[in-house]
Amino acid sequence: MQSLQKRLEGLDALLEARLFDVPVSLQPIPGEVPVVQVVIGGREELPIFITASPDQILCICYLWRDAEIRPEKRLELLELMLDLNPAIPLSSFGRVEGCHVLFGALSANARREAIADDIVALSDNALDALEALAEYLN
Repeated sequence: MQSLQKRLEGLDALLEARLFDVPVSLQPIPGEVPVVQVVIGGREELPIFITASPDQILCICYLWRDAEIRPEKRLELLELMLDLNPAIPLSSFGRVEGCHVLFGALSANARREAIADDIVALSDNALDALEALAEYLN
């Protein structure tokens, strides 16, 4: 299998074109599992992390920690997230180690253009989710 960095070569230029010349940077994160962080200009607080297995490419955007949820609104927020899941194109809510996330998955054979489209949709969806669900957070 191609290395993740090699697989994503040129993705920054594709993303910049789809985002109308907004700057994008890709940064490998050292570790046991290969991960590349995507930072979109103006959205630095919502980086997207990409990793891959032999079967899929996974893109994750961390939204908030459990501790940031207003306790009296927790159940209502979780139910709303479940209700919203089908209406969020190309993304789904999830939780990773106490952090609520939006994620998207693609085939390991996905073209760079499809990966770029998924990242743009995921980033847009993350902004929309934070705006729509802000009243449930501290």
